[in-house]
This record gives sequence, C-alpha cells and structure tokens, in this order.
Amino acid sequence: MVLAWIERDAQGSPTAAAGEVLATARELGAEVTAVAVGEPGDLPDDLAKQGVAHLVLLRHDLLADAEPATVGEALAGLAAARGPAAVLAAATPESTEVLAWAAAALGVPLATACTGIRPGEPWEVTRERAGGILLEDAVLDAPVHLATLTGGARTTGETAPAPEVGVEVVVPELDPTLPRARLVEHRARASGMTLATAPVVVSGGRGVGSAEGYAVLEELAGLLGGAVGCSRVATNNGWRPHADQVGLTGTRISPDLYVACGISGATQHWVGCMSARSILAVNTDPEAAMVRRATWAVIGDVHEVLPAVVAEIRRRAGT
Repeated sequence: MVLAWIERDAQGSPTAAAGEVLATARELGAEVTAVAVGEPGDLPDDLAKQGVAHLVLLRHDLLADAEPATVGEALAGLAAARGPAAVLAAATPESTEVLAWAAAALGVPLATACTGIRPGEPWEVTRERAGGILLEDAVLDAPVHLATLTGGARTTGETAPAPEVGVEVVVPELDPTLPRARLVEHRARASGMTLATAPVVVSGGRGVGSAEGYAVLEELAGLLGGAVGCSRVATNNGWRPHADQVGLTGTRISPDLYVACGISGATQHWVGCMSARSILAVNTDPEAAMVRRATWAVIGDVHEVLPAVVAEIRRRAGT
C-alpha cells in the first residue's frame, strides 16, 4: 500500500501536483490510499476519476488549521498504524514541510524533490538538487519510504476510474499539551494574473533601493501586461510581500519576458527565473551573474533606465 498525501486548493479539490502524486503512486503497482484533512466535499469524486478507491480523512480539533507540524504528526501516526510501503506527496513548500515532520516523527529519511522513483531492494530515486540545476541518483533505504515529487516531472495520463471511493475517517492521537503553531490571519490571494501565469514579469532587487522604488516597475509591468516580482532581499527588507518573490524559496516562473532590475542573479533567484524564454537585465554591474546570463542587458541605473523605457512605450502608444 502507498499513502498519497493530497494537497487541496481553496475549493477543496486536489491540486494538479497532487494528481501527479497519485499517478506516480499508481505506477508503483501497489494499492493507493489518498490521505487528506477535513471534510470530503467533492474529493471522492475527483479521486474516483483518477482511479483511487480509498480515501482516509484525518479529523481532529488540532487539525482545524491544517498546520504542517500537526498534520505531519497525524500522518506519521497513520503510517505507523497501517505500515505502507511508502508515503508520497507533492514537492510544494506545504507538503514538503508536512512530510518532513512525519519523517522526523517516524525516524526515517525523507527524499525531497524527486523526479523519478524506482522501487526495489532498496529503492532508488532521482532528485533535484541546487534548485533543479543538478540531478542526483540516490538510494532510499527505510522501512517506509517517504518522498516528495516535483511538479511537471510526469503526466497523469489516462486511467480507469474507480467505481466508488470508500471514505474512512480517522481521528489521530495528538498530544494537546505540545506547543503548536496556529493560524492567526488568512489573506486571500489577489485574483487575476499571478507570477506563475504572467507572460511578462518585471522584478526588482537590491538595486531598486526601497519600497517606493517599485512604482516605476509597477508602471512598466502594467504597460507590458505583466506582473511585478522581486528577489529575496526585497522581501527581507520589507519592500515587497513574500508572494512576489521569484526564486528557489519563492515562485518559479516561465514568462515570455523576464525583466530583472537591480538583481545580482544569485543561484537561488536564478533557479526561479531560468525557465523564462527571454531575460532583460538592468544593472549597474556589468559582471553581475544576471547580466552575464541574460538574453539582453542594459548597464545603467534602474531609476534612469526604466523611466526612459516607460516614456518611450507611452510615446509609441500615443499615451
């Protein structure tokens, strides 16, 4: 048996990444049991379409916020009781944290960001390292195999639907005396274009200088029909929210055009934008990594270059 942790979207449906996890679990040739938190909603119907006939719902007052450490503890308890061959999840920040807590509770290793799994004695995995720049072949030797799977590494393909999905509610044993994180505020993501879907992304880094400095980036992004991003230094300094961060610890993007303004191009940021079709770098340092890797580069101050670009776009558009 393989337990597949199901990450759900705001509507309670399995995410696309969760669908890939289910596809991989099926390929392993074992019975697949999906695991989620909360009410079933339409989840059984969604799982049936993907050929999964068994769903375990974890329910407990302490799981109300689906806080990763508590979910990981509950998932570990389920794995200890059921003895699956593996527990799989998507390599998203949320699911990776859940499995990290579960692995710690079970005292077993966790293979993260796997692009391939080859079961055997022992299991072998291929996993991304250095944010996807390198691939590593490794051995996963444990009584229960815990792994997270990178998105886009496989297709869900066609599968015979399950005639019905058996739903089992499990109330885990959780210690109420342990300190736990709790959700104090929930901010809905703005509707419309996101970093992941924008055809053009205009990002700023240390060279922008301040939160106010992003005004010209926002103006340029608006004229180009794109979105505004940033590097980690901008979020660390409080200039932009974390949701705007492009990089290994932010969002990985693949726009038609990426405009990197005052960004040095450190590896963790490069991992987030290296899939862009074209990159324009604006930087005062001609030796900056982003300048050397970019499709085109303008050597100059962001606050001089971008206003000139905006003015020229407006002139040509007659606005």
